[in-house]
Amino acid sequence: MKIAKIFPLENSKSIHRQFSETEIGSDKSISHRSVMFALLSNGESIIENFLEAEDTQNSLKIVEKLGAKVTRENGKIFIVSDGLAKEPDDILDCGNSGTGIRLFSGLLSSQKGSFVLTGDKYLRRRPMKRVTKPLRDIGAFLDGRDNGNLAPLFIRGGNIKSFNYKSPIASAQVKSALILASLYGDEVSTFEEPELSRDHTERMLRGMGVEIKNISETKIEITPISKPLQPIQIKVPTDPSSAFFFAVATAIIPNSKAVFTNMLLNKTRIEAYKILKKMGAKIKFIVRESKYEDIGDIVVESGELNGVEISENISWLIDEIPALAIAMSLSKGKSIIKNAEELRVKESDRISAVVKNLRNCNIEVEEFKDGFAVTGGILQPAVIDSFGDHRIAMSFSIAGLICGMRVEDIEGVNTSFPNFFNILSEFTKVEL
Repeated sequence: MKIAKIFPLENSKSIHRQFSETEIGSDKSISHRSVMFALLSNGESIIENFLEAEDTQNSLKIVEKLGAKVTRENGKIFIVSDGLAKEPDDILDCGNSGTGIRLFSGLLSSQKGSFVLTGDKYLRRRPMKRVTKPLRDIGAFLDGRDNGNLAPLFIRGGNIKSFNYKSPIASAQVKSALILASLYGDEVSTFEEPELSRDHTERMLRGMGVEIKNISETKIEITPISKPLQPIQIKVPTDPSSAFFFAVATAIIPNSKAVFTNMLLNKTRIEAYKILKKMGAKIKFIVRESKYEDIGDIVVESGELNGVEISENISWLIDEIPALAIAMSLSKGKSIIKNAEELRVKESDRISAVVKNLRNCNIEVEEFKDGFAVTGGILQPAVIDSFGDHRIAMSFSIAGLICGMRVEDIEGVNTSFPNFFNILSEFTKVEL
């Protein structure tokens, strides 16, 4: 088990830095989707600035096993496909990626052949029925351990029926899986969710020729395709979820300022920054271009933080809540997060992980079924159990800038942000 020991920042030291796209890393969600969707296109797709992390590399390897020809040149990835997945002669390993296994479940449910999806020991514990059940309901043949709730998952693709599905949860993974399956349905399908979840799949597929209509903000209509998708040509923007760890570091360390360039500014991806601004940090968004997505810069300056209540748009900040919890622990007053039960089925039970570790740091925390309440105080150094969750590990490593921290089981950080500790070590001493 790998461990990181983070030493506190020296007195009066602050952060003043510009973070480039090559340092923070490309957007994980768009990197996954770009290679998956390229498989469904006829021709050569070109992907620039692809995230070179374990999770996304696994998706690229799976696409290659499914019959696409993958080459690299001058920092670009070229993917040639005829628009169909081929039956592989081996299992498909998604590593630690819930996005990977859930989206591939939808994609492969409509493709001819037999497929087995698996992952690491953490992914094999995560619930899959939220995707496997609706896929079964529309005609997919899909099974796995615990009656299809746990990986490995077995899929025999084909014969997808059209559907009118109303999801009980707002989940971009569930929505994307159903959209990908519906591309090969017999008629028009509709998907509705309680609130808008991240919409990268809809935006990118529209750009590749799929007819997806917005009936309302939370309901879409998908027309099946009659021919392969158009190849995608995309430069993946910087991941705001990864940058957020250093945005929180900037917000909690007095007299600090940071600029994050070439950031994805989709409204469903910058909600955590808006919460941090509401708490008292100074934050500006500067749009520089709009093609597939709004892209630009985010400027963050430290400020006196105050408690906040969060109960809406939870699906827009589900990955950033552990880092927000660190800011909350150092704010004046009480912060409350509700309607966030989805956190319990991420890479770890993030509600339990945040509560346990903040209590270890001598912070007063109340746990709810769907969230928690944090009373701001003085962080104390502690031994942190990341539960194999990269976002828990990175969030409490940022807390280490304030008081020092020993974070255990940090291997998962490589799945999304391989150079996280290299950047952190610019500001303080880090022992790995």
